[in-house]
Amino acid sequence: MATCEVCGNDYDKSFDVVAAGATHTFDSFECAIHAIAPVCEHCGCKVIGHGTEVDGHFYCCAHCAKHAEGAEDAPVADRA
Repeated sequence: MATCEVCGNDYDKSFDVVAAGATHTFDSFECAIHAIAPVCEHCGCKVIGHGTEVDGHFYCCAHCAKHAEGAEDAPVADRA
């Protein structure tokens, strides 16, 4: 059993996620998302899908990327 780094639950079905070379232990995807998912720099939601990146900034969708300050003219599109 291992302890979730977010909620502290000691769970027999915990799992590890390696992100950017660091190993994290969670008891649920909810805790993993809370801890390591990037945040949309326009609307603030957690980016749990593909999202989009413009000049090193993360967004949940092309709409947010296009409406972010300074990114209005960026050539972005949702991946379909």
